[in-house]
Amino acid sequence: MPRPPRLSPDELSAALHGLPLWSGDVDGIRRSVELPSFRDAVDAIVAIADVAEEMDHHPDVDLRWRTLHLTLVSHSAGGVSELDLELARRIDGLLP
Repeated sequence: MPRPPRLSPDELSAALHGLPLWSGDVDGIRRSVELPSFRDAVDAIVAIADVAEEMDHHPDVDLRWRTLHLTLVSHSAGGVSELDLELARRIDGLLP
């Protein structure tokens, strides 16, 4: 299945209006979220991993105690693509 192309700065700017918890630029979008406990953060990673495997698109995840830092980028597209936006929407459905 071909990967979607990299979004232009204008396309990404418009898309981020619909993803207010995310920020970034065409090189990657980011979101951080603090969960109630370390265990809750680990459980969130597992839920995100299930979605990522289903989509065959994997985020960069950094866990610091109970705070998750997520970065999305389509390396094959050389930047952010529609695939990243879809993963961001699905992650938003999993997190508070």
